[in-house]
Amino acid sequence: MPNTIYDVTILGSGPGGLQAAIHASRKKAKVLMLGRIDNSSLYWAHVENYCCQLKISGEEILRTGRQQAENFGTLFRDEDVLSIDPMDNIFSIKLESGDTVLSKTVIIATGSSRNKLKVPGEKELLGKGVSYCVDCDAGFFKNEVVAVAGCRSAAVHGAVILTNFAREVHLYCEKLDVATALREQLGTTSVHVHEGVQIKEIQGETAVQSILLNDDSTQNVSGVFIELGAKGVLELTSMLGVQLDESMKYLDADKKQRTNITGIYGAGDICGPPLQMAKAVGEGCVAGIEAANYAKKIVVE
Repeated sequence: MPNTIYDVTILGSGPGGLQAAIHASRKKAKVLMLGRIDNSSLYWAHVENYCCQLKISGEEILRTGRQQAENFGTLFRDEDVLSIDPMDNIFSIKLESGDTVLSKTVIIATGSSRNKLKVPGEKELLGKGVSYCVDCDAGFFKNEVVAVAGCRSAAVHGAVILTNFAREVHLYCEKLDVATALREQLGTTSVHVHEGVQIKEIQGETAVQSILLNDDSTQNVSGVFIELGAKGVLELTSMLGVQLDESMKYLDADKKQRTNITGIYGAGDICGPPLQMAKAVGEGCVAGIEAANYAKKIVVE
């Protein structure tokens, strides 16, 4: 078991997560932040509506925020989270590198968007074989042939999980971009990896029947799992019992950014609209302070 137990671990490197890191670190909490700043939608944007700032690039905001958090003592690991599991009064967090970290509290600030393939049939067959959540829907595809689209940890981890259910799993990506340990794990499975091949169309009348690929070949499948980024809120919270709102898109957090699971907080777009940096920063401030204060009360034997 790792010797270090963090007070606060933050998932997501956007403005909400960075603000949480700054405030938690200033309260002398041991803070770990996970994720890559270029995963944040803000990274590629330009901001004109944030108080006291004229037009500024999202990349500049995020890099400055990371430097601030580091100056106050936050530690960073630029990798994705695969799972979160409760252990007594702390959480065990598995990373794509294969490492596991322990934390007294977790702040989920991963953003809300699900990246789309934006191909014909994706929208029309959603819920009819098209899914954005392997952990939620893998059980519906026992002994079937399925496809996974994506190059990052969510896609690879999802493909590995699907081998426990599906008869055949095909992973389509431009180029794998995961930690060595996860790539090696993939290599020990029966997953068919198709690098340089992408899904061009999802086909079927009332349910998914096949996919058309960019080399103009087709593959018969019953399911298509679209996993184009890091693990999303549904995957990370489904096994923890964290309550979502009625839309099943956002975390249900109170005014102190607490979820229904003690020790787990939310901040930013993951907590719902308006999806604005100003709201994310405010919620990150509250979440960071609350998580740090709560962590101080926890005694780990």
